[in-house]
Formats: sequence, C-alpha cells, structure tokens
Amino acid sequence: MASARTPYQEAARELLRQTVFDAARELLAQRAWSEITMAEIATAAGVSRQTLYNEFGNRNEFGFALVIHEGERFLDGVEKAVLEHVDDPRAAIGAALRQFLRSAGEDPLIRILLSDDGTGGMLPFVTTQGLPVVQWATDRLVAVIEEGWPQAPAADVKLLAESLVRLAISYVTTPGESPHNTAEATAELLGPFIDEALGSTSGGLQT
Repeated sequence: MASARTPYQEAARELLRQTVFDAARELLAQRAWSEITMAEIATAAGVSRQTLYNEFGNRNEFGFALVIHEGERFLDGVEKAVLEHVDDPRAAIGAALRQFLRSAGEDPLIRILLSDDGTGGMLPFVTTQGLPVVQWATDRLVAVIEEGWPQAPAADVKLLAESLVRLAISYVTTPGESPHNTAEATAELLGPFIDEALGSTSGGLQT
C-alpha cells in the first residue's frame, strides 16, 4: 500500500498539475487538441514526457483531467449562485445555469470547444464520450443542492443534478438563446419538478 503524501509532496504535485494545465491551455490557443502531443505539452511545461505520463496515465486521461480542472472554476461560481437563492429553488436553478453559461461563453478554452466541428478532438470529452466529466459535474452539483436543501429526496436531487449538467453541456456546445433567456426558460420548464423536489416554500438551509 502506497504511503500517504506529505504536505510538501501534495503542494509539489498541485504545482506540477497547474503548470501542465497552463501549458496545455497556451498550446490550445494556437492549435487544435488533435494536433497537440503529450511531448509538446511536457516541453511547454518544462517537465519530462515520462513525468506527464506518470501523473496522468495517457493522453485521453490528461484531456479529461484538463476539462475537469477547468470545470472546477465554473462550478465554484455555480455553487455560489445556488446558495445565494436557498429561499427560492427555481431562482437558484436559473441563477446557477445562467452563471455556468455566461462563464463558459467568456472562457477561451470553452470557446475552443464551442468552435470544434468534431475535428478538433476535445469535444468528445464533454459530450458523447464524456461520461466521467458528466458524473463528476453531477456529483458536485448534488453536493451543492444537498447543502442548500438537505430535506430533498436523494433520488430527486440526483435526477435534477444530472439533468441540469446534461442540459448545460448541450447548451454550451450548441448555443442558442442568450444565457439569461436559456436559464429562465429551463427554470420555468423544470419548475414543477424543482418545486416538488426542493420545496417552493420550505426549502433552504436548516437553522
């Protein structure tokens, strides 16, 4: 059994991962993911290719890790939006989706994903082959909803969270209306379920 990492080792690992992710973002600003090799990422980050493989396993696993790393920033904003509206579940869901879509539209890496016509190589990480990303994002959203509405049935929370994640990814990859209009329409469409699952008047943090 491997020994636990020391705080220094954990800090060094986080620094390595951040350095590598930053290097990958810079390369993606110049070329499509399908044209970028692990060796190029390692060189841009100033590490050996073997170090990169040791940390991430392979190129696909690195791609998923990069998407999740970027997604963390979005979900931090989503979490804040949800918890600011614990007295109004519909408003919370609308604010969360609006925050996600607005942030995604402003981020350079997400714009690269949006412009991918299928040949760029990154789109599968968040669509048809992106189940690990969907599961990770769903779990994050489940935790946020459970914090705001601890009385909500677990099965309903899971269904709502996964539906919102899949809808958000669909809207990001094939945008239509503005983030505001999309969020409002989605909250209205899911309103009856949101009211039943989270409680239109009894939701919110327990005191």
